[in-house]
Amino acid sequence: MQGLELSKKYYEQYGEPMLREQFADVLPRIAVGLCGEGSECLGYDDAISRDHDFEPGFCLWLTDEDERDFGFRLERAYAKLPKEFEGVKRPMMSPVGGNRRGVLKIGEFYEKFLGAPTAPDTVERWLYTPSAMLRTASNGEVWRDELGAFSAVRNVLLQGYPEDIRRKKLAAHLFFMAQSGQYNFERCARRGETGAAQMAIASFVQHAISAVFLLNGQYAPFYKWAYRAMRDLPKLGDLADGLAALTELGNSEAEIEGKLAAIEDTAVLILDECRAQGLSKATCRNFETHAYSVQDSISDADLRNRFIGDGAETIIP
Repeated sequence: MQGLELSKKYYEQYGEPMLREQFADVLPRIAVGLCGEGSECLGYDDAISRDHDFEPGFCLWLTDEDERDFGFRLERAYAKLPKEFEGVKRPMMSPVGGNRRGVLKIGEFYEKFLGAPTAPDTVERWLYTPSAMLRTASNGEVWRDELGAFSAVRNVLLQGYPEDIRRKKLAAHLFFMAQSGQYNFERCARRGETGAAQMAIASFVQHAISAVFLLNGQYAPFYKWAYRAMRDLPKLGDLADGLAALTELGNSEAEIEGKLAAIEDTAVLILDECRAQGLSKATCRNFETHAYSVQDSISDADLRNRFIGDGAETIIP
Protein backbone atom coordinates (compact mmCIF):
# COMPACT_ATOMS: atom_id res chain seq x y z
CA MET A 1 0.00 0.00 0.00
CA GLN A 2 1.36 3.44 -0.93
CA GLY A 3 1.59 6.27 1.55
CA LEU A 4 -1.27 8.39 0.24
CA GLU A 5 -3.72 5.50 0.44
CA LEU A 6 -2.38 4.47 3.86
CA SER A 7 -2.81 7.98 5.24
CA LYS A 8 -6.32 8.38 3.84
CA LYS A 9 -7.41 5.08 5.39
CA TYR A 10 -5.88 6.14 8.70
CA TYR A 11 -7.71 9.45 8.55
CA GLU A 12 -11.03 7.80 7.72
CA GLN A 13 -10.68 5.21 10.50
CA TYR A 14 -9.27 7.40 13.26
CA GLY A 15 -8.85 11.02 12.22
CA GLU A 16 -12.34 11.81 11.00
CA PRO A 17 -14.09 10.25 14.04
CA MET A 18 -11.77 12.22 16.33
CA LEU A 19 -12.63 15.47 14.57
CA ARG A 20 -16.38 14.79 14.64
CA GLU A 21 -16.35 13.86 18.32
CA GLN A 22 -13.99 16.51 19.68
CA PHE A 23 -14.13 19.38 17.18
CA ALA A 24 -17.65 19.31 15.77
CA ASP A 25 -18.14 23.04 16.43
CA VAL A 26 -15.12 24.03 14.34
CA LEU A 27 -14.95 21.13 11.91
CA PRO A 28 -16.01 23.28 8.91
CA ARG A 29 -12.92 25.42 9.52
CA ILE A 30 -10.40 22.55 9.31
CA ALA A 31 -8.90 21.49 5.97
CA VAL A 32 -7.57 17.93 5.87
CA GLY A 33 -5.43 16.03 3.38
CA LEU A 34 -1.92 15.03 2.48
CA CYS A 35 0.17 17.47 0.41
CA GLY A 36 3.68 18.85 0.37
CA GLU A 37 7.06 17.15 0.74
CA GLY A 38 7.59 13.43 0.39
CA SER A 39 7.35 10.98 -2.49
CA GLU A 40 4.03 9.71 -1.13
CA CYS A 41 2.44 13.07 -1.97
CA LEU A 42 3.41 12.48 -5.61
CA GLY A 43 2.29 8.87 -5.53
CA TYR A 44 5.83 7.69 -6.29
CA ASP A 45 6.78 6.06 -2.99
CA ASP A 46 7.89 2.44 -2.89
CA ALA A 47 9.64 0.03 -0.53
CA ILE A 48 12.82 2.13 -0.65
CA SER A 49 10.86 5.21 0.46
CA ARG A 50 9.99 3.65 3.80
CA ASP A 51 13.36 4.38 5.36
CA HIS A 52 12.30 7.93 6.27
CA ASP A 53 9.18 10.10 6.70
CA PHE A 54 6.82 7.22 5.90
CA GLU A 55 3.86 7.20 8.25
CA PRO A 56 0.08 6.94 8.44
CA GLY A 57 -0.26 10.66 9.11
CA PHE A 58 -2.12 13.56 7.53
CA CYS A 59 -2.23 17.35 7.51
CA LEU A 60 -4.70 19.59 9.33
CA TRP A 61 -4.53 23.10 7.87
CA LEU A 62 -5.79 26.12 9.81
CA THR A 63 -5.88 29.87 9.34
CA ASP A 64 -3.65 31.86 11.70
CA GLU A 65 -6.65 32.88 13.79
CA ASP A 66 -7.97 29.35 14.11
CA GLU A 67 -4.51 28.04 14.97
CA ARG A 68 -4.40 30.50 17.87
CA ASP A 69 -7.91 29.59 19.00
CA PHE A 70 -7.78 25.79 18.94
CA GLY A 71 -4.59 24.69 17.20
CA PHE A 72 -2.85 23.45 20.35
CA ARG A 73 -5.90 21.43 21.39
CA LEU A 74 -6.13 19.96 17.89
CA GLU A 75 -2.43 19.07 17.86
CA ARG A 76 -2.77 17.24 21.16
CA ALA A 77 -5.76 15.28 19.89
CA TYR A 78 -3.86 14.37 16.73
CA ALA A 79 -0.88 13.20 18.79
CA LYS A 80 -3.11 10.83 20.75
CA LEU A 81 -4.27 8.93 17.66
CA PRO A 82 -3.03 5.32 17.40
CA LYS A 83 0.75 5.11 17.06
CA GLU A 84 0.62 2.25 14.56
CA PHE A 85 -1.61 1.44 11.61
CA GLU A 86 -1.43 -1.37 9.07
CA GLY A 87 1.94 -2.34 10.55
CA VAL A 88 3.43 1.14 10.07
CA LYS A 89 4.46 3.20 13.09
CA ARG A 90 4.01 6.93 13.46
CA PRO A 91 7.11 8.92 14.51
CA MET A 92 7.19 11.09 17.62
CA MET A 93 5.84 14.59 17.02
CA SER A 94 8.43 17.33 17.37
CA PRO A 95 7.65 19.71 20.27
CA VAL A 96 9.27 22.60 18.37
CA GLY A 97 7.47 22.18 15.05
CA GLY A 98 8.97 21.42 11.67
CA ASN A 99 6.75 18.42 11.05
CA ARG A 100 5.28 17.60 7.65
CA ARG A 101 2.06 16.25 9.19
CA GLY A 102 -0.28 17.35 11.95
CA VAL A 103 -1.55 20.88 12.50
CA LEU A 104 -0.12 23.38 10.00
CA LYS A 105 -0.85 27.03 9.33
CA ILE A 106 -2.13 27.56 5.80
CA GLY A 107 0.01 30.62 5.19
CA GLU A 108 3.18 28.99 6.52
CA PHE A 109 2.59 25.86 4.43
CA TYR A 110 2.50 27.84 1.20
CA GLU A 111 5.20 30.31 2.20
CA LYS A 112 7.62 27.42 2.71
CA PHE A 113 7.36 26.51 -0.97
CA LEU A 114 6.28 29.71 -2.70
CA GLY A 115 8.04 32.36 -0.65
CA ALA A 116 4.68 33.93 0.22
CA PRO A 117 1.40 32.72 1.77
CA THR A 118 -0.46 33.25 -1.51
CA ALA A 119 -0.24 31.87 -5.02
CA PRO A 120 2.08 33.77 -7.38
CA ASP A 121 0.42 37.03 -8.36
CA THR A 122 3.17 38.84 -10.24
CA VAL A 123 5.27 38.10 -13.30
CA GLU A 124 8.39 37.91 -11.13
CA ARG A 125 6.91 35.34 -8.76
CA TRP A 126 5.67 33.15 -11.60
CA LEU A 127 8.99 33.37 -13.41
CA TYR A 128 11.31 32.75 -10.49
CA THR A 129 9.45 30.35 -8.22
CA PRO A 130 11.10 27.00 -9.04
CA SER A 131 8.77 24.61 -10.83
CA ALA A 132 9.58 21.88 -8.28
CA MET A 133 8.24 24.11 -5.51
CA LEU A 134 5.04 24.82 -7.44
CA ARG A 135 4.65 21.08 -7.93
CA THR A 136 5.26 20.36 -4.24
CA ALA A 137 2.78 22.99 -3.10
CA SER A 138 0.01 21.58 -5.33
CA ASN A 139 0.51 17.82 -5.14
CA GLY A 140 -1.29 15.20 -3.04
CA GLU A 141 -4.96 15.22 -2.10
CA VAL A 142 -7.32 17.36 -0.04
CA TRP A 143 -10.06 15.33 1.64
CA ARG A 144 -12.08 18.11 3.21
CA ASP A 145 -12.01 21.90 3.06
CA GLU A 146 -15.38 23.51 3.70
CA LEU A 147 -13.80 26.85 4.56
CA GLY A 148 -11.94 26.86 1.25
CA ALA A 149 -8.95 28.94 2.43
CA PHE A 150 -6.40 26.20 1.77
CA SER A 151 -7.94 25.20 -1.56
CA ALA A 152 -8.16 28.80 -2.77
CA VAL A 153 -4.38 28.93 -3.18
CA ARG A 154 -4.17 25.33 -4.36
CA ASN A 155 -6.74 25.86 -7.09
CA VAL A 156 -4.74 28.72 -8.59
CA LEU A 157 -1.65 26.53 -8.68
CA LEU A 158 -3.52 23.61 -10.25
CA GLN A 159 -4.43 25.79 -13.24
CA GLY A 160 -0.75 25.79 -14.21
CA TYR A 161 1.28 28.71 -15.49
CA PRO A 162 -0.48 31.71 -17.03
CA GLU A 163 -0.11 31.28 -20.79
CA ASP A 164 2.36 34.12 -21.32
CA ILE A 165 4.54 32.77 -18.51
CA ARG A 166 4.39 29.27 -20.00
CA ARG A 167 5.54 30.64 -23.34
CA LYS A 168 8.33 32.69 -21.78
CA LYS A 169 9.64 29.70 -19.87
CA LEU A 170 9.36 27.43 -22.89
CA ALA A 171 11.25 29.93 -25.04
CA ALA A 172 14.00 30.09 -22.42
CA HIS A 173 14.36 26.31 -22.21
CA LEU A 174 14.46 25.99 -26.01
CA PHE A 175 17.13 28.69 -26.12
CA PHE A 176 19.35 26.86 -23.63
CA MET A 177 18.73 23.53 -25.38
CA ALA A 178 20.17 25.11 -28.52
CA GLN A 179 23.16 26.43 -26.61
CA SER A 180 24.00 23.24 -24.73
CA GLY A 181 22.83 20.50 -27.09
CA GLN A 182 23.07 21.84 -30.61
CA TYR A 183 26.18 23.96 -30.13
CA ASN A 184 28.40 23.41 -27.08
CA PHE A 185 28.19 19.64 -26.69
CA GLU A 186 29.88 18.79 -29.99
CA ARG A 187 32.51 21.52 -29.62
CA CYS A 188 33.47 20.28 -26.15
CA ALA A 189 33.46 16.64 -27.23
CA ARG A 190 35.62 17.25 -30.32
CA ARG A 191 38.16 19.09 -28.19
CA GLY A 192 38.41 16.15 -25.82
CA GLU A 193 36.80 18.13 -22.99
CA THR A 194 34.71 15.14 -21.94
CA GLY A 195 33.73 16.59 -18.58
CA ALA A 196 32.43 19.76 -20.20
CA ALA A 197 30.71 17.67 -22.87
CA GLN A 198 28.89 15.70 -20.20
CA MET A 199 27.86 18.91 -18.48
CA ALA A 200 26.48 20.19 -21.78
CA ILE A 201 24.47 17.01 -22.24
CA ALA A 202 23.16 17.21 -18.67
CA SER A 203 22.08 20.81 -19.27
CA PHE A 204 20.38 19.86 -22.53
CA VAL A 205 18.49 17.03 -20.84
CA GLN A 206 17.38 19.19 -17.89
CA HIS A 207 16.03 21.89 -20.18
CA ALA A 208 14.41 19.31 -22.47
CA ILE A 209 12.58 17.77 -19.51
CA SER A 210 11.37 21.20 -18.40
CA ALA A 211 10.19 21.96 -21.95
CA VAL A 212 8.22 18.71 -22.12
CA PHE A 213 6.46 19.46 -18.83
CA LEU A 214 5.58 22.94 -20.11
CA LEU A 215 4.19 21.46 -23.32
CA ASN A 216 1.96 19.34 -21.08
CA GLY A 217 0.91 22.33 -19.00
CA GLN A 218 2.54 20.91 -15.86
CA TYR A 219 5.25 21.86 -13.39
CA ALA A 220 8.46 19.80 -13.55
CA PRO A 221 9.11 18.07 -10.20
CA PHE A 222 12.31 17.76 -8.17
CA TYR A 223 15.03 16.21 -10.32
CA LYS A 224 15.01 12.75 -8.77
CA TRP A 225 11.40 12.29 -9.88
CA ALA A 226 11.75 13.96 -13.28
CA TYR A 227 11.98 10.84 -15.42
CA ARG A 228 9.37 8.99 -13.35
CA ALA A 229 6.86 11.82 -13.71
CA MET A 230 7.72 12.42 -17.36
CA ARG A 231 6.82 8.84 -18.31
CA ASP A 232 3.24 9.55 -17.18
CA LEU A 233 2.81 12.60 -19.41
CA PRO A 234 0.40 12.27 -22.35
CA LYS A 235 2.59 14.33 -24.68
CA LEU A 236 6.22 13.31 -25.33
CA GLY A 237 6.41 11.18 -22.21
CA ASP A 238 8.13 8.48 -24.24
CA LEU A 239 11.17 10.78 -24.58
CA ALA A 240 12.11 10.05 -20.96
CA ASP A 241 14.12 6.90 -21.56
CA GLY A 242 15.98 8.38 -24.52
CA LEU A 243 16.94 11.47 -22.55
CA ALA A 244 18.13 9.30 -19.68
CA ALA A 245 20.29 7.31 -22.09
CA LEU A 246 21.93 10.50 -23.32
CA THR A 247 23.45 11.08 -19.87
CA GLU A 248 24.67 7.48 -19.65
CA LEU A 249 26.64 7.30 -22.90
CA GLY A 250 30.37 8.02 -23.06
CA ASN A 251 32.26 10.15 -25.56
CA SER A 252 33.85 7.79 -28.04
CA GLU A 253 33.48 8.88 -31.67
CA ALA A 254 30.56 6.52 -32.17
CA GLU A 255 28.89 7.70 -28.95
CA ILE A 256 29.34 11.35 -29.89
CA GLU A 257 27.61 10.69 -33.21
CA GLY A 258 24.88 8.80 -31.39
CA LYS A 259 24.29 11.70 -29.01
CA LEU A 260 24.14 14.20 -31.85
CA ALA A 261 21.58 12.05 -33.65
CA ALA A 262 19.54 11.72 -30.45
CA ILE A 263 19.60 15.49 -29.92
CA GLU A 264 18.23 16.03 -33.42
CA ASP A 265 15.59 13.32 -32.97
CA THR A 266 14.53 15.08 -29.75
CA ALA A 267 14.41 18.38 -31.64
CA VAL A 268 12.05 16.97 -34.25
CA LEU A 269 9.56 15.73 -31.66
CA ILE A 270 9.64 18.75 -29.32
CA LEU A 271 9.54 21.31 -32.10
CA ASP A 272 6.73 19.49 -33.90
CA GLU A 273 4.73 19.69 -30.68
CA CYS A 274 5.52 23.42 -30.38
CA ARG A 275 4.11 23.94 -33.87
CA ALA A 276 1.10 21.69 -33.17
CA GLN A 277 0.20 23.87 -30.17
CA GLY A 278 0.60 27.06 -32.20
CA LEU A 279 3.54 28.17 -30.07
CA SER A 280 6.07 28.53 -32.89
CA LYS A 281 5.84 29.39 -36.55
CA ALA A 282 9.40 28.35 -37.40
CA THR A 283 9.86 25.36 -39.69
CA CYS A 284 13.52 24.47 -39.08
CA ARG A 285 15.05 22.13 -36.48
CA ASN A 286 17.04 24.81 -34.67
CA PHE A 287 15.95 25.28 -31.07
CA GLU A 288 17.11 28.90 -30.93
CA THR A 289 15.03 29.92 -33.95
CA HIS A 290 11.97 28.34 -32.36
CA ALA A 291 12.79 29.97 -29.03
CA TYR A 292 12.53 33.42 -30.57
CA SER A 293 9.36 32.44 -32.44
CA VAL A 294 7.75 31.34 -29.18
CA GLN A 295 8.93 34.54 -27.50
CA ASP A 296 7.39 36.61 -30.29
CA SER A 297 3.99 35.04 -29.53
CA ILE A 298 3.86 36.45 -25.97
CA SER A 299 1.10 39.03 -25.70
CA ASP A 300 2.54 41.01 -22.76
CA ALA A 301 5.04 43.39 -24.38
CA ASP A 302 7.14 43.89 -21.23
CA LEU A 303 7.46 40.17 -20.71
CA ARG A 304 8.11 39.54 -24.40
CA ASN A 305 10.97 42.04 -24.43
CA ARG A 306 12.79 40.62 -21.41
CA PHE A 307 15.95 38.56 -21.86
CA ILE A 308 14.86 35.30 -23.44
CA GLY A 309 16.48 33.27 -20.67
CA ASP A 310 14.42 34.77 -17.84
CA GLY A 311 12.75 32.14 -15.70
CA ALA A 312 14.63 29.18 -17.16
CA GLU A 313 15.48 27.54 -13.85
CA THR A 314 16.48 23.93 -14.28
CA ILE A 315 14.50 21.17 -12.60
CA ILE A 316 16.94 21.46 -9.72
CA PRO A 317 15.40 24.12 -7.41
